[in-house]
Amino acid sequence: MTIDEAVMAIEELQTKVAFQEHTIDSLNEALTEQQYQIEKLQVQLRHVMEKVKGFEPSNIAKLSEEMPPPHY
Repeated sequence: MTIDEAVMAIEELQTKVAFQEHTIDSLNEALTEQQYQIEKLQVQLRHVMEKVKGFEPSNIAKLSEEMPPPHY
């Protein structure tokens, strides 16, 4: 292998490493954003579940269970 070939091989490796570093940084940013979104959704889900647990059963019957009024 000549010196020129070795230099070209080194430059190609450096280019690949730079591309991989950029890709890793992009993936890390995406993962960080997704983790933030997951945590936000978990908080929202807990809030909704607390609200649902606080609902009182309704005294109003479902429409399918309602008896027709006496004048029918």
